[in-house]
Amino acid sequence: MPGDLRIFAIPGLPEATAGLDVGAAIAAAAVRAALAIEDGDVVVVAQKFVSKAEGAVAALAEVEPSALARAWAGRFGKDAAVVEIVLRQAARLVRMDRGVIIAETRHGLICANAGVDTSNAPAGFVTLLPDDPDRSAERARQAMRAAVGREVAVIVSDTFGRPWREGAINVAIGVAGLRPLLDYRGDADQFGRRLQTTVIAIADEIASAAELVMGKARRTPAAIVRGAGAWIGEGAASALIRPAASDLFR
Repeated sequence: MPGDLRIFAIPGLPEATAGLDVGAAIAAAAVRAALAIEDGDVVVVAQKFVSKAEGAVAALAEVEPSALARAWAGRFGKDAAVVEIVLRQAARLVRMDRGVIIAETRHGLICANAGVDTSNAPAGFVTLLPDDPDRSAERARQAMRAAVGREVAVIVSDTFGRPWREGAINVAIGVAGLRPLLDYRGDADQFGRRLQTTVIAIADEIASAAELVMGKARRTPAAIVRGAGAWIGEGAASALIRPAASDLFR
């Protein structure tokens, strides 16, 4: 079992632009900051950094809002072009109420605005989710392995709100080289009772821990989490998405 976790923000990353090699950029920034990447480290990188590097952005001036987008935007004081992009990115609209759109993306993620975001994006643009966040994580992992010769895991994280809870947390939307779930079912508790339902979302917990040093306005979109080597292995963030058949809230 793992012992203590240590988390290091990686300073000095450039502003991400289309074509940037995310893994190579993180490895280079770590070297400049004298942060040695070690075997078993988990590198967490913010979704927006990945999205910008992959060109997953949309220009508002190029969008013609639909009648629904215009009506919704007018009712709640929103930008109709942004609303239209949200509608296009949504595979399923879960709820539209009080100026908030909760949508399921084509990835299976259920989140506000289908992952479309205006924060930390240039004026007149919004960021979209990566086309395949697990593939993005694997690409970054391979690039870091080539750059530093170490076996690491990579999490692409994003900030999600939570039903029934105030405040947002970071979750893993892309995973490579890490087992995202820790299954305790069948183990005995301290009184000898068999656990029947406990499965811990390790990747989400690591993503949330890393956010504490990354922050939203510190320009540090990546961090190293050390001490999580016990969970290194094959896995993908898609394993964290609850199937519709077992979702009591659909």
